[in-house]
Amino acid sequence: MLTSFHSRAQAEFHPAPSIEPPEETKLAVAATVPTDAGCVGTFVGADEEVKAPGLDRAFLKAAGFEGKAGQTLLIPRSGGPPLVAVGVGARAQLDAGKLRDAAAAFARTVGQQKRVALQVPDTGSVPADLAAQALTEGVLLARYRYRPYKRNSEQEPPLESLTLVSGSKNTEDVEQGMMRGGIHSRATAFARDLANSPATLLTAARLAEVAESLAKRCGLEVEIFDGEALARLGCGGLLGVNAGSAEPPRMIKLTYTPRGSKGEAIQPLGRVSLVGKGIMFDSGGLGLKPNDLVHATMKGDMSGAGAILAAMTALKPLGCRTAVTAYLMCTDNMPSGTAMKLGDVLTVRGGKTVEVINTDAEGRLVMSDGLVLATEQSPRPDAIVDVATLTGACQRALGLLSAGVMGNEQPLVEQVKDSGERTGDTVWQLPLDRRLRQELESEVADMKNVGGDNAGAITAALFLEEFVDGLPWAHIDMAGTARAERDNAWRSKGATGYGTRLLIDFLVGFKPTRETRH
Repeated sequence: MLTSFHSRAQAEFHPAPSIEPPEETKLAVAATVPTDAGCVGTFVGADEEVKAPGLDRAFLKAAGFEGKAGQTLLIPRSGGPPLVAVGVGARAQLDAGKLRDAAAAFARTVGQQKRVALQVPDTGSVPADLAAQALTEGVLLARYRYRPYKRNSEQEPPLESLTLVSGSKNTEDVEQGMMRGGIHSRATAFARDLANSPATLLTAARLAEVAESLAKRCGLEVEIFDGEALARLGCGGLLGVNAGSAEPPRMIKLTYTPRGSKGEAIQPLGRVSLVGKGIMFDSGGLGLKPNDLVHATMKGDMSGAGAILAAMTALKPLGCRTAVTAYLMCTDNMPSGTAMKLGDVLTVRGGKTVEVINTDAEGRLVMSDGLVLATEQSPRPDAIVDVATLTGACQRALGLLSAGVMGNEQPLVEQVKDSGERTGDTVWQLPLDRRLRQELESEVADMKNVGGDNAGAITAALFLEEFVDGLPWAHIDMAGTARAERDNAWRSKGATGYGTRLLIDFLVGFKPTRETRH
């Protein structure tokens, strides 16, 4: 009876409402404020003359508004919709990131408004299209809410429309940037939906169904590998972690092929393989996690896989010229009588053996199979990038706003870093210190799955490097950035969708760093 109830609940649950048309916000560019706008935002610097009609510096100062970054002031007006002054700080220091944050501050100030307008400011050195993209992302991401189980009618309403008021600015560039910002934001909201979904309802098998349902409209090919298929492939890492779970595992393989205007396949400018950690719920296995609130956040341990799936949905509408193949390695990590035990030896795809010293270091085990499969592709990829909520050590080192990045090829790492800066999904490079590789040596297998007590983020990356066969590779450890404990600029409380926009930007602009034998 209980199994039947869970199956029915899974079938009725939609884990990704943000990608359905009813939730999509109407985006528009106009020369003037639309008549149906519930409010309009205007940007004010801390060190400049106030140019908004009916406002001056004395009035704002009297109201306690100085134009500091993130500061807002709601001003009722009799002759039109309320005006919201939004501080951007020193105008000379304005960049896309500050514009995104300022737009988010505006969005949170007018959280009860369904239709809003925002004046495109004089952005100086920031091109109009990038400014419009940042403004759109700031508003849409800040207004994101996960609502499937909310019954309170007083909750913040969905945003129905956003208008960027361009004035005399280059309307075509503003429209182009707003379009990109909308695609980026919708993909990020999709990733947030997945990571916010209860683990009982969004299982590995259910995620595979979601991927299949999106494939045709997103220009993707999808292959699903169940437990039997994984066994035939020799994916001992993923199957070992799944051994204690009542839910079957899935490997979701996604393929994006660049196509021309008539739908024909065209020569890609590069080839990238992505590998994502998809631990749908991580209890720690037999090495159970501490009995605290961390358990409630472990439904988000699939955020790496979720970010990759979401990013892949944006490639077709953006006309991406990079060929992309992704491997999402999905399973629970649960304790039971059949769970993998400390001291077990797993045989990963390709034959390498791994001694399990810590059952809570499971992400690297499932990803090792995916990395090997990526190296076996034909043609071989120009680069491999893996994304995972991998180590608490990285979170303790870098905090909650920047992920760690490591890799074996600096030009590739630089591309990841540049994409992080452009999108606000920032990364900080940690050293891939190979002197620490000896900590992974095992007496009974080719290697252990953990190193010593220190440098856990680095030894985890060194473990993964063992499976990339020398191909250009970058590893993103997003353990600290996957979740926000409170609203913070455009990061809404809960799953952040971190990595989605970084990956989109990286894939669209990817340049091979060296010739790879295809």
